[in-house]
Amino acid sequence: MSPKKASADEPLVFLHGLGGTTRYWTCMLDRAPLGRPAIFVDLLGFGDSPRPWCRYTVDRHIATLHNSLASLGPITLIGHSLGAALALIYASRYPEQVRSLVLISLPCFHDKKRASKWFRHMPGGWIFTNMVIAALVCMFTRRVIGHLLPLILTDYPREVAEDLVKHNAMSSITSLWNILYRRDLTNDAQEISPNIDVLCIHAIDDDTAPYAETAALVGKMENWKIRQIDGARHHPWLLNTQACLEAIKDFCDRRRAP
Repeated sequence: MSPKKASADEPLVFLHGLGGTTRYWTCMLDRAPLGRPAIFVDLLGFGDSPRPWCRYTVDRHIATLHNSLASLGPITLIGHSLGAALALIYASRYPEQVRSLVLISLPCFHDKKRASKWFRHMPGGWIFTNMVIAALVCMFTRRVIGHLLPLILTDYPREVAEDLVKHNAMSSITSLWNILYRRDLTNDAQEISPNIDVLCIHAIDDDTAPYAETAALVGKMENWKIRQIDGARHHPWLLNTQACLEAIKDFCDRRRAP
């Protein structure tokens, strides 16, 4: 795992989503500075971290994260999508280390059946409901058209499009299945210490992680809040960075207040 550190002292630790890298966050901070200490982490199997050919389980991801973060004091974990799910699970297992959570576009499907139902209602979404087909598409994308992605995905920063190939089929597909499809994150949420405040940032028009499921989860939890972002689909950080920064800063400032 490859953490990139900007400073120490109660940092914000950023975990990217599926297909992302540290540049998912940093490419936007050049235009809208964070103004506080931050650490950016490449998850195991992505970016510049090692990419072993193995099953990427929850335990493997969390153990690798803990090896990188255990020496830090109280932190605020900020995750997007897959990174949000891992941040949630990490906080449930290491409550003494996590001060607060910011979960951006948290996918909350409960089980594989509900995940499949959600994706099948979208054009081409059926691809992601079959592990073999999804793996083949992943390999084709990386090896055949990977260099064209910046020209195809023009709605997103060039760095983000370029880094979509910095993983392998196992890290991408088994992480998707084991952490998002087959796991009910509601159970992990219920294990979160009441001393940990949680902010969810979610776009109402998110076509990857249903807003209604996350809103329903927040409604059941104490010390959880949700910040709605309009018109940002699954990527509020990329498409409305300023709103995300304002929400994070306000959340952290309130958390520090006595």
